[in-house]
Amino acid sequence: MKNIKRTGILALVLALALGALTACGGGSSSEDKVIKVAASPTPHAVILNSDAVKNALAEDGWTLEVQEFEDYVQPNVATTDGDVDANYFQHVPYLDEYNTQNGTNLVSVAGVHYEPMGVYAGTKKSFDELADGDKIGIPNDATNGARALLLLQDNGVIKLKDDAGVTATEKDIVENPKNITIVPLEAATIPATLPDLALGVINANYAIGAELKIEEALATEAVDSLAADTYVNVIVVNEENKDSEKTKALVAALQTDEVKAFIESEFNGAVVAKF
Repeated sequence: MKNIKRTGILALVLALALGALTACGGGSSSEDKVIKVAASPTPHAVILNSDAVKNALAEDGWTLEVQEFEDYVQPNVATTDGDVDANYFQHVPYLDEYNTQNGTNLVSVAGVHYEPMGVYAGTKKSFDELADGDKIGIPNDATNGARALLLLQDNGVIKLKDDAGVTATEKDIVENPKNITIVPLEAATIPATLPDLALGVINANYAIGAELKIEEALATEAVDSLAADTYVNVIVVNEENKDSEKTKALVAALQTDEVKAFIESEFNGAVVAKF
């Protein structure tokens, strides 16, 4: 009887020990199979939450958790702090600028899509209607502001210095025949500001959010342009995690023919796959 009791006690102790180990994470792999990604709502979170991505991850036992952010700073903060495994909202020029300003070591591990920036009508319905002193709104961050200026140059509104390129600023304008006033604004606010502007140059994600259709834009960046190659939206992780299993699984799930087909059908040209 004593041996039976002793055996029962030992079994109970062993069960409790195993339970404690599991509770501390030593014996559980469920958390290890969760990939947390910070993303802008549109189109990034929409793409991540698609069946095309989630089903691909689920086939290998991964669960995806998407945390949405409205701004362009907190996703990088969350990634740096380890609150998420990766983020998906930015292009490399913005990432490089962020790393320089903040002393961080975030790296791009894969390009996913490109969002053609567009010029949308405000009080004027065409470039030909522009009059002396009209105002055109552009994003106030350096990278997207340069894109906007290059797009305006491509459509004959202004002319920039020959070497301005993707670092162009208003100081690089050398010709402005209609004395257009360039108005730098927070990118997210430009759609709502269109009634006060002649034209607005708007990032695709904010245009989509404001229900502006890409086919209604007066002009867009060409898919084979320098901007298209430069401003591909990328998956970003901490440098130490660039070769992790989670990173590899996430990239593999995003760069598939199924995801490409989803992007084409869901966004009708406002978002273009670049893989």
